[in-house]
Amino acid sequence: MIDRRSLLRTGGVLAATGALASATPVAAAAEPVAELPTRNPLVEQRADPFITPPTDGMYYLTGSVPEYDRIVVRGAATLDGLPAARERTIWRRPASGRMGGYIWAPELHRIDGKWYVYFAAGDSDDPFRIRTYVLESANADPRESGWVLRGQMVTVLDTFTLDATTFAHRGKRYLLWAQHDPAVGSGTNLYLAEMASPLALKSAPVRIATPTLPWEVQGFRVNEGPAVLIRNGRVFVTFSASATDARYCMGLLTADEHANLLDARSWTKSPNPVFSTHVPTSQYGPGHNSFTAVGTADVLVYHARDYRDISGDPLFDPNRHTRVQRLHWNADGTPSFGVPVGRGGPIVRLRTLDGLMVRHYEYRLRVDGDVREVGDTQFRFVPGFLGSGTVALQSVNYPDRYVRVDGDAVRIDPFEDTDSYGRAASLVRVPGLASAEAVSLRVGVDTYLMHNAGRVVVSRPGNDRDARRSATFQVE
Repeated sequence: MIDRRSLLRTGGVLAATGALASATPVAAAAEPVAELPTRNPLVEQRADPFITPPTDGMYYLTGSVPEYDRIVVRGAATLDGLPAARERTIWRRPASGRMGGYIWAPELHRIDGKWYVYFAAGDSDDPFRIRTYVLESANADPRESGWVLRGQMVTVLDTFTLDATTFAHRGKRYLLWAQHDPAVGSGTNLYLAEMASPLALKSAPVRIATPTLPWEVQGFRVNEGPAVLIRNGRVFVTFSASATDARYCMGLLTADEHANLLDARSWTKSPNPVFSTHVPTSQYGPGHNSFTAVGTADVLVYHARDYRDISGDPLFDPNRHTRVQRLHWNADGTPSFGVPVGRGGPIVRLRTLDGLMVRHYEYRLRVDGDVREVGDTQFRFVPGFLGSGTVALQSVNYPDRYVRVDGDAVRIDPFEDTDSYGRAASLVRVPGLASAEAVSLRVGVDTYLMHNAGRVVVSRPGNDRDARRSATFQVE
């Protein structure tokens, strides 16, 4: 019997029998390009994560600490470097009085040559009297000392307010935040206003979202944690909804880039959450996101827990970890979030030379064009079950399943600790038969995974040019 735990620990060094083991060794293709050069989770016990876009060659990360007593910043030249980077405390709450309560959800923004941190703080005698405050620094490096408290961001209502973010669009700078309005009812809504400066509003706030849908009112009526991404002729705003346990999830607002953003009618709310708990990957309550980028790839930054059940108040459970994964885009220019991918190594997608994407549908492998279910197209190359010369393709959204050949069917099937499963789920990755920059996946001595009429099948390409193209896949 195959002991998968031992196999994965040792990198796959089982002796094996059968066609794969007896085949002449072939040099493996270059390692696939990772979806993101980072681990998951990225940084543990940092909730409400905010990672800046690359700034002067650096990424900076801030977020809520479990003690809710300070603001921290760490920086690195790569996302991979952030976990080991030294974290600096740039501001600590006073021992008493104003801002002496909970310190939540700082965001770090570079505006007109200065750094600003927008954060939420309660008072020592009333930690839930939460308001938004601003820190300012003229230093080039936000980890340095010298931050100055510039006071409260004053809004029309003097009520519970948090999760402020800022963005510039078409020559104007905006502030977007969550706030309670007694006239609307319990919970928090999203408000938008133009800014006169990084420290003050210019226009009256406009309410652009209120929690009304069933997935927004689980436990609490919440719209909070907005984040902005401007792409493809539209302004997208993600936000988080419901209680901060496994019911926490993300919604999406959309406006045309030429619309008046301060007109609530410009915004459309997607009817369903775009990112939510995914039990197969053991990711619960994903939300309070931000966005960064690696090269030309947009990156979703968020927090989630690895477990559903929480002892006590979710607010004081420390294990909301910072996570990152690539944000994909649909053919119509809308974002495609997929599922929170869970722990594991680099994620890849396989595309045919004709531009179709390998995906699983009803657990069978096929190729399709515009695939909106990103999770169905994501895989991890992991050590194979038949020795160091083999690999297995693990499904990302169903990580207990691997690509498995069964006669003329190629499926993702649940792992079985048997030799027959190991033979059927082990592949040899070689340079692409039609392009050495791509890959081909050999099943037997001269058989390969190929696509034919929308299906992924096993066949012998021989020297046929078209067949060899069908057996070649680009890794992205």
